[in-house]
Amino acid sequence: MSEGPVPEPTPETRPFWEGTAVGELRIQRCNVCEKFYFYPRPYCPTCLSEDVEWRAVSGRGSLASYNINYRPMPMFKTDQPQVIALVELDEGVRLMSNIVGVEPVPEKLPLGLRLTVGFEPRGDQFLPVFSPAADGEGE
Repeated sequence: MSEGPVPEPTPETRPFWEGTAVGELRIQRCNVCEKFYFYPRPYCPTCLSEDVEWRAVSGRGSLASYNINYRPMPMFKTDQPQVIALVELDEGVRLMSNIVGVEPVPEKLPLGLRLTVGFEPRGDQFLPVFSPAADGEGE
């Protein structure tokens, strides 16, 4: 189990965390304009409709931006570099996460790199993290 801060679900984020616990990445979608959006909120940021729902999404996307953090972070009890990334999901929304399963060097992290989600235990929650998609996966 990974160590570090444990997220605390709020009423607005509870469906997200319930999804990660069963291996699903859930994102909100507006039933009026049919747009996905993230971060969680009770209305659509595009059309302001309150007719929104949570949907399981593909968990596939691409690397939009990243930073390699080399500074040791005592709260995570590791001195290994972390790749903090902005991932653009195939459904069109972007979210911050970590990239795992790849050497943390720019040569291994080209922008546009195809990624797939996994879930890392953290306390009694599961954090979505992304890793490079296997050849052909995520296309």
